[in-house]
Amino acid sequence: QVQLVESGGGLVQPGGSLRLSCAASGSIFRINDMRWYRQAPGKQRELVAAITSSGITHYVDSVKGRFTISRDNAKNTLYLEMNSPQPEDTAVYYCNADIVATVRPYGRNSWGQGTQVTVSS
Repeated sequence: QVQLVESGGGLVQPGGSLRLSCAASGSIFRINDMRWYRQAPGKQRELVAAITSSGITHYVDSVKGRFTISRDNAKNTLYLEMNSPQPEDTAVYYCNADIVATVRPYGRNSWGQGTQVTVSS
């Protein structure tokens, strides 16, 4: 099986910083694109940032210049550096990845369980 486990969420003050991590484990052959999504109460889940296996990144306009997505391919780990977060960034953050597994089904789109980020003074 394949698992994605997020960590690093919590309470942060506006203007502070927080780093989320997402560790992938299990029967993994290769990880292609990886993404961070978030879902605020009463809102739809939205894509925050994405990164390809070669490091090309994409951000939603609302986090450009404040958040940085990165990955460590050797560790199968995804990161989201959140700088100067604002109250509107409060949400459950989810890791998502396109994974080629070593067991069937070989092609998978996997999700983590989510980690709560609360931005408040």
